[in-house]
Amino acid sequence: MARISGIDLPRNKRGEIGLTYIYGIGRSTAQSILTQAGISLDKKVQEWSDDELAAIRTIINDTIKVEGALRSEVQLNIKRLMDIGCYRGLRHRKGLPSRGQRTKNNSRTRKGKRKTVANKKKASK
Repeated sequence: MARISGIDLPRNKRGEIGLTYIYGIGRSTAQSILTQAGISLDKKVQEWSDDELAAIRTIINDTIKVEGALRSEVQLNIKRLMDIGCYRGLRHRKGLPSRGQRTKNNSRTRKGKRKTVANKKKASK
């Protein structure tokens, strides 16, 4: 079983895809890691030898920030934006999209479930 940075990689996938299961590694980073380690991109994770796995581990540990360290850095960046009170920080604080999307109709992911507001009844004479 291939275990890197606390993540069990799927055995039956190609190495390029399997590495993307680690938070902070996408397709292009996975490709560069495998070329540095001298491993074919088409080789499946279960076909990696122990030496190849060790080479991948050392490359990831030495050069790339992944998993817990990366998550904490992202959270600190968001906290910093909120503390200085910039526009992006205010949007994070309010739970709204921070990259310019419109919010009249969409953005349900950020806003959460709809909160219906009842109409006011007209006052009778």
